[in-house]
Formats: sequence, structure tokens, C-alpha cells
Amino acid sequence: MMRWWWFGPAVERDELAREMRTMKAGGIGGVEIQPVYPLALDDPQTGFRNMKFLSPEFLSMVSFAANTGHDLGMRVSITLGSGWPYGGAWVPVTESAGRLRVVAIPVSSDETSVAMPSTENGETVLAAFVTTGTTDHYDAEHARPVENIREGRLELPSGLTGPQVALFFISSRTGQQVKRSANGAEGFVIDHFSASAAQDHLKNVAEPLVRAFGDHPPYSVFSDSLEVYESDWTPAFLSEFRNRRGYDLTPHLPELIAGTTPEAADLRYDWGRTLAELIDENYLAAINAWARTHHTLFRSQSYGIPAVTLSSNARVDLPEGEGSQWHGPFSYTRWATSASHVYGRPVTSSETWTWLHSPPFRATPLDMKAEADTFFLQGINQLMGHGWPYSPPSAGEPGWSFYAAAVFNSHNPWWVVMPDVTEYMTRMSWLLRQGKPANDIAVLLPEEDAQARFRLGEATVSDQMPNLLGPDLVPAILDSGYNFDFIDSAAIDRVGIHYPVLVIPNIERLPLATYRKIEDYARNGGVVLATKSLPSRAPGFLESPRDSAHVQQISRALFAPDAKNTKLVEKTSELGAVIASFLQPDVALDPVTPEVSFIHRRLADADIYFIANTDNRPHRFNATFRTSKREAGWWDPFSGKVSSAGNRPVLNLDLAPYESRVVVFSDSVLAADTVTDTATHFAPIDLAHNWKVTFDKTGFSETMRTLHSWSDDQPTLYYSGTVTYTRIVEIPEAVAHAGAAILDFGVGAPVQRTKLNLPGMRTWLDAPLRDAAIVYVNGTRAGSVWHPPFTLDIGQFLHTGPNELKIVVANTAINELAGRAPKDYRLLWLRYGQRFTPQDMDHLVPLPSGILGPLRIAPAGNSGEEARPHQ
Repeated sequence: MMRWWWFGPAVERDELAREMRTMKAGGIGGVEIQPVYPLALDDPQTGFRNMKFLSPEFLSMVSFAANTGHDLGMRVSITLGSGWPYGGAWVPVTESAGRLRVVAIPVSSDETSVAMPSTENGETVLAAFVTTGTTDHYDAEHARPVENIREGRLELPSGLTGPQVALFFISSRTGQQVKRSANGAEGFVIDHFSASAAQDHLKNVAEPLVRAFGDHPPYSVFSDSLEVYESDWTPAFLSEFRNRRGYDLTPHLPELIAGTTPEAADLRYDWGRTLAELIDENYLAAINAWARTHHTLFRSQSYGIPAVTLSSNARVDLPEGEGSQWHGPFSYTRWATSASHVYGRPVTSSETWTWLHSPPFRATPLDMKAEADTFFLQGINQLMGHGWPYSPPSAGEPGWSFYAAAVFNSHNPWWVVMPDVTEYMTRMSWLLRQGKPANDIAVLLPEEDAQARFRLGEATVSDQMPNLLGPDLVPAILDSGYNFDFIDSAAIDRVGIHYPVLVIPNIERLPLATYRKIEDYARNGGVVLATKSLPSRAPGFLESPRDSAHVQQISRALFAPDAKNTKLVEKTSELGAVIASFLQPDVALDPVTPEVSFIHRRLADADIYFIANTDNRPHRFNATFRTSKREAGWWDPFSGKVSSAGNRPVLNLDLAPYESRVVVFSDSVLAADTVTDTATHFAPIDLAHNWKVTFDKTGFSETMRTLHSWSDDQPTLYYSGTVTYTRIVEIPEAVAHAGAAILDFGVGAPVQRTKLNLPGMRTWLDAPLRDAAIVYVNGTRAGSVWHPPFTLDIGQFLHTGPNELKIVVANTAINELAGRAPKDYRLLWLRYGQRFTPQDMDHLVPLPSGILGPLRIAPAGNSGEEARPHQ
């Protein structure tokens, strides 16, 4: 599916229908409508106009898109708002995102009162205190409450000596505005902890949007990135806290925000726990229930700020993640897929290709595949492309683009191969929905430790995970031949532990009830491994003094020296070896190849393994699979064809850069579509010279004596589009009857990785073909070439004598954009405010384009890549 940005919103029916038909033809199965910021000013002379979000005219366009999608057999989803997070002009300050504001005022020894801080509508003073110290450093543990207020001044207690500070705690607002909002959708972000704020948003925004779908409800409704910065409070928090935690937080407020004792950390844990419960109940669960009553599903990116936990994903029908960091210490993607695996959700989507190979229009089909593979490796089985910019004819070529995304519409020259690209994505997404996930390891997230570290404006669990888990944990598991899911204490309490191994990574705080379930799990044969240190405290201001001794007792007993299936691993880097002493690796690579990973799905009668090389270099290795099934088959991820891999659990793999493979083990002999290559060898035929090239947009044609980038030639320096290469090739009888003849474009060259701190992903390979091609032999389409290995078997299309080769090559739109001045948005920003910043659009230069050579026809096993199962 594609996120479909409606800029303005300024859309019209004819273009909406054209774009949806184009998506359907390109293999895109559905859209998510997301109205965002304007990209052009109203023009009465042309009739161009930015509609108001939620206006009758806008809603009629939603209705039209919904009906058109239904007629085309496409899924249509919609964001319940404009931009993100939820909010808009209809949100009063009293329902806007909340935060706890602290005002510290120095007090001299001769002062008897201080002025109360100024407050605005939506703010309430909760409490005041006085204590020793300065505004930057004060004694939080011994602060004294002060309640006497007269004529706008706080009366101080007598007898104060030394430096003093008055502290005022105010239930306040972040003031955050909706990001990237459409015309008419500007305004405050809602309070995600408030039931009334969420319900009013559903009434004011969601109801009219879903009504516009008429008799065809949306496939799903969507909540984009939370990103509610600094949100850590809500006006009803103190009463909610008292009801849920059993004590009054008010006298502990100074310690909550500035205390340094373990008790202060327990207060912060209770604060974080309460915030998580409020957003779960009042936002996620409430919207999910609303969606079901409206015959749709709720899809949510439940991570970041504010306060959500991994088990928050259990509150929604369709968890969604983002982030390609499959080998890093933590990713939002694995956060979402883990919750789905733990709670039995069959589908997990990902926001895919955000910031992919910046700037817009730079990303190639290979970039798409390489990032999609990293999502598949983490368990994703629904790709939400980021994305498809609506672009009216008046925008010209290559049309509009979203500021933080690649462009995957038909204005992109390499769209000609999009059906082949989406076929791969669709096939792999479908395959990874079969059976059930087979990850061996559950990694317990230190959520309680994260909540104990909450600070003002930093009420986030997920964003603390990289530091708490450390850089070595995930590589230690993956590189040892295992895959894993995250789990949290709430999940253990609700559904138990259904993995052979549980890892407790350097966790200090663990609820006693959870630890007892872990103790039972180990007693019943589960393997429990802790890294660096053992749990030693129960979290919570009331629970810690009551339960911590029991937590310590369990740690001593569970990890006793004579324990058989538990162990404390003091060096995280040794974790993989310790796991292997209890459980054989699922996929053991020899030699160990950290750049290659897998995802395993288990069926009653088969084991499915998706394997991907995420590196810009080829890798060859032996892979030993832990499976009881003995018949192995290669399933071609591009064609779906099956070939036998024999009767063995050890396979030799040779993966090209960014190549992926599927191997399936079963007890039955595979009915193979293809057989192992037995083709005849012959002398390669050089095709690097004397091609007629025609630039399809301009009609310009020439003979290219030696293949090279067309951007090396001044007349075509700024050309973006398709170019048709044609040539007559004399094919000897031995080649025509060889059984396989590989059109080989070469192998490409690795590029040194640079600027790794920038957002987004890209491939690091100078491909021999820039950037995609469709090959025709004697008038018949033989296939497309857009990923390593850059080869195509054309043997079945050849005959003895002269043969016509036609290769239609497409580059990116960057060359055309490089020949123009950057767009000037001065007047647009004066009218609407600067709602976006163009993504790396300055200093564009033309890129290599076309067939760069060498090009040849070679026998199987003698092409640019080594022999592989015949596909």
C-alpha cells in the first residue's frame, strides 16, 4: 500500500481516478489518504484552489476516492486527521497536549512572600513548595509545601535561613501545533491522556471522514507517529494517580522532578506507569473500539513520546512500526512486530522508505528492495510505502514530492518496472503471513527502568531502549544464528512466555508478580539468561519497600551456581555462545556473516526461511538449518518458481549484494518448476558497442559506439526518462541451443558508506545499470533488470542467426531537476507559514544513467555472478 499525500488539500476527481488506476496497474494494492500542507497558492485564473480540510468539497473527494478504490478492488485507508499528531483548529487549549511546568523563584532571607507565576488559559497551579538551594540545584527531598496565597502572592513560612527557592508546579500545555497540517487543519495537538480530548477528536474529525466513505468503510483508520513532544501531564492526572497508585503524589512533586534517591526513581516509575495506562485506555483502546463500531480497523504507530509501552500495541488491531535498523540495538519496527507476535496479531505494517536515499526522486528500485528486506527480517508483512504524492497536471514533471520521502508514482522514470518491484514486495509479504513466527528468543525490555528515568518533557519508554539495551545485545543474538522478539512484563503477566529462551538484559527493576512467572517458566524447563546483573528491586513507591527483598531472593535462587537452565552472562558479547549451549542455532552461518540474516515462519508441514544479504558486497557461506524437515526447495522470490535444493539441512549460499532468497523445508518432495542448471557452455558474446539509442521523451537518437552513461554527454546531461537501446545480435547455433543464455550487465562496485548519521537508508552500490531496464528479445518481453545479480536469462527467446535486442532503460528524475533552479516557496510560506523544508534539494547534480557496461551474453555459471539455482 502507499501513503497518498493530498497536498493542500487541492485534489480533483479526474486526477484522483487516474492516479488510482495507475497504482492498480503498478501492483499497488491500496492507499492511505493523508491530507497535508499546501504546495501551491490559489490561482483564480487557472481555477487551482486549496480546499479547507473537512469542508463538504473536501469530503466529497474522500467519497470519490473511496468509491473508486472499491470499484478497482483496492484498499482505501485514511488518517483520522491531517499531518500528525491528531489535533487541529477544533481543539481548545483545555484539551490540548499537557505538560507539567515547574517555575523556580529564588527567595532572599528577608522576603516574606513571592509573586505567583503568571498563568494562561488551560493552566492551573497545582502546588507550591519552598526549600533550600538555588533555581538550578535545590533539596528536593526536604521541600516544604506552602499553601497560603494572598492577593496573588505566596506567603512564605518564617525562619528561612540561607539560600531558598520557591517551587511552583503548574498543570500546563505544550502548545504543540499539528505538524505538516493541511489548509484549515492548523491548531493544537490533542491531549492523548484525556478521554474527552480523544472523544471530541473522534466526533469532530473521525466521524465526518468515515461518513464520507458511505457504504464502503475504510480498510483501516490510522494514527501516525505520536511525536507529542514534552507531553507528560494531563489536568486530571493527580486524581487518576491517587486512584491507581493508592497515594497522593502532590507532596512528592519536588522529589518526582529533581530527586536523586531510589525512592524518587520509584515515584517516576509510578508517574510513567500511570501515563501509560491513561494513553492506553483513553486514546488507543478508545479509538480501537470506535473503529470496530464503524466496521474498520485501527492501525497505529504506538511508540515514541508520550509514555506508551510495548504492550500498548495490544490495544490496537494493526500495530505499525518504522525504522530499518534491523541489526541495531533497538528499532520501532521490531517493537511493533514483537507485540504482534506476542499477542497473536497476524499482520504488522511498517512505514517504509521514509527519507529513502534523499533527496526525493533519488531512490531507485534497488533502494526500495534493500530497505524492504530489512523490514521483512524484523517480521513485517505489510508495507506502507512512504509514499505517493498526489500531483496535478499543473505541477508539470516530475511533479510534487513530500519533503521526507521518496517518490513512487508514475512521474518517476523507472516506474516502468514498478509492477516487477511490487510483485516481489507482495509475494514476500504474503509468504511472511503463512504459518506462525518461529523466533527462539524473547528479550525482556527494561521498561520499568525506563519509566524510573522519566524526566520533565521526556516521558518516553521506547526512546530509552537503545541506551538501556546497549549496543551489543542484538548483534550477539542475531550473529549467533537466532532471531528474537521483545517482550515486556505486562505481556508476561497476560499471555506468558512462549519462547524456548528468555533474556533479561541488565534489568534492575522487575515487578514481583512478573518475576514469579519467570521463575515458574524456568521451573518448567524454560531457559533464562540474564546479562551483566540480576534484578534487585521491585518498581513502585509502595511496592519497592514491600517486594524488593522477594525480588532479590528470586534472583539468588533462580541463578544459583547449580542451576541447570539459567545463567548470568557477565559479558553481553558472550550471550550467543551461551544460548548455543542450551539451543542449537536456527540458522548457523559458516563463516559467521553479520550482514546476512533471516526470518523463519513455521507451518505444520513446512519451515519457511527468508534470507537476505543487507551488504553492498557478495557473501558466500554454508548455512545449517535447524529443521526436522529434510526436503529443501528454493522458492524464487521474484517469479515464484520452485527448484529443488536436495535432501539436506546444510546449504551453500552465494548472495550478491542486497540479494534475498527463500528456502522452504518440508517432508514431501517438491514439485519443482525448474531444474538445476545443466546448460551448455559457450564463448561469451560482447555487447558493449554499437547500440542505437533513442531518448523517448525528446525523440533524439544516436549510435552509441561504446556503452557509457548518457549524462556524460552534454546534450543529454539533464535527461530523465526512458531511453531505448536497440541492436541486432548474431546468435550462433551453439548459443541458441545452450539451454540458458545470460544477459549480463556486470556486478557493480561497492561504495564507501558516508554520512551515516543522516535519516533514512540507501544502498551503497554503483550499479552497472542506472537504474532499471526492461529487456525485449525479438519483440517479446523477456523480463526486467533492477537488482543484483544484474542478469537475465534470455535463452528461451533466442534463435540461430540475427536477433533483435531492445532494452528500455530508465533513470531517476534527479537529472532533470539538476538542470533547473530550486523551487521558490517564499510566497507560499508567507501565506501559510513554513510547514516543511525541502529535503536536500539544493546542489543537485546529474547522476550516471543508462547501461554503463560491460554488457554481454554469457553461459550460466560464467556471468557476472557465480552459478546459482536456475531461475
